[in-house]
Amino acid sequence: MKEPDKLQQELSRLKNEKSALQVQSRLLENFVTFARSSAKEHVLTRLLQKTLEVSAELTGADKGSLFLVDKKGAVTHSILTRADTTPEQRSKIIGQVFDEGLAGWVRRNRKLGLIVDTRDDKRWVSLPKQPYTVGSALAVPVLRGDNLLGIITLLHDKPGHFNQETANLMLLTAGQIASALENARLYSKLDESYRSLEQAKHKIETYSKALDAEMEKGRKIQRDFLPTHIPELPGWETAFYFHPARQVSGDFYDAFLLPGNLVGLVIADVCDKGIGSALFMALFRSLIRVFSGQINLQGVSVPGTDDHSPNSSGDQLYQALHAVSLTNDYIAQAHGDEGMFATLFFGVLDPNSGKLTYVNGGHEPLILVNPSGVKAKLKATGPVVGMMNHMEFAVKQVQIVPGDILIGYTDGVTEALSPQDKFFTKKRLLTLLERPARTASKLIEQIKMELFIHIDDAPQFDDITMLA
Repeated sequence: MKEPDKLQQELSRLKNEKSALQVQSRLLENFVTFARSSAKEHVLTRLLQKTLEVSAELTGADKGSLFLVDKKGAVTHSILTRADTTPEQRSKIIGQVFDEGLAGWVRRNRKLGLIVDTRDDKRWVSLPKQPYTVGSALAVPVLRGDNLLGIITLLHDKPGHFNQETANLMLLTAGQIASALENARLYSKLDESYRSLEQAKHKIETYSKALDAEMEKGRKIQRDFLPTHIPELPGWETAFYFHPARQVSGDFYDAFLLPGNLVGLVIADVCDKGIGSALFMALFRSLIRVFSGQINLQGVSVPGTDDHSPNSSGDQLYQALHAVSLTNDYIAQAHGDEGMFATLFFGVLDPNSGKLTYVNGGHEPLILVNPSGVKAKLKATGPVVGMMNHMEFAVKQVQIVPGDILIGYTDGVTEALSPQDKFFTKKRLLTLLERPARTASKLIEQIKMELFIHIDDAPQFDDITMLA
């Protein structure tokens, strides 16, 4: 080859490389512009249109098409010159072109297809009712390594418009196009994943709001069943504290007057969380009140409500405390399938004598303190309430004298979590109870102060309940 020819060939190569780099630069600029626009969901489609437009401009083509394919060679995206087709017609055209036409030949052979004159090349397939004449065609594989990303087909109405020089230019350009299209496809997948995450996030937020509303209903049920005031007894002070958890729980306390100038005192914790526990809390509270006050439930078959007619203070105590057994049997019989039960302390106080007669159904021991510290622990006298039918609950009695304070609590106190996930612990509570407190309300305030220093801003998942 003569020196001028070599020089001309080198100039042509450099010109093609420059054109290819310019195409890549334009496409990448457009990609960035599209990605920054508000219509992000159309980034890939818009870049495909721009790619076809730039390719046609570079080669002087009249029309063209661009197909993106997956690893199996199936078309995932397409830009057709014939935009006036229905989805069914579009699918048929793509199928025919990929089975019999030039694009299919390129897909199978993974190399450029140049048709100088469509009249003399069997690779060209005329489509039915084609509204324009095609004289020459050029189809270029867009490759990324060994992977076929897509096929660009360029058309012109005159034979001979596309030649080897144009083919070489498009082959070089296709490599740059591959980079831009791969970026756009990855971005499209990422954006699709992001939108899926946004949709999932929206669903979760909607569900969370609905759940919060249900939780608030549960909390309201719980609050509505707690006493708004405690019976005032001459010579006695009663104090309580209730701090609801983030989740609906089943803690409750109660204080109510009973026949014979007696006072019922209850502190309990229904197992489980959620609205179910709040509903069962209301049920337990109502049953204890009903059974201890000698009021029968219509339609409820629980033995023991009618076979004992109280006629003395001792009988009144029996009837009241028998409410724990009746409640246990009713829950076990009527709601055993739900597996709900409660730890429950029920005491009947005679304010005149200071005697507290009680049943402790699996609850945390109530603690009797005086200025010297812990005086007694009112431990469990029977199992948890509602788990099994016909359980026995022993009755115990303790004498409360002036200066004594009886404090009851739920496990939300001892199991209160710090930001470091450390429990408050029963040991720490007992240490606090060794400190003298002159009144029931001051004792609760003393515990509250230490408790919330421990908790700080840590979320709590169990109610904190105290009765003194």
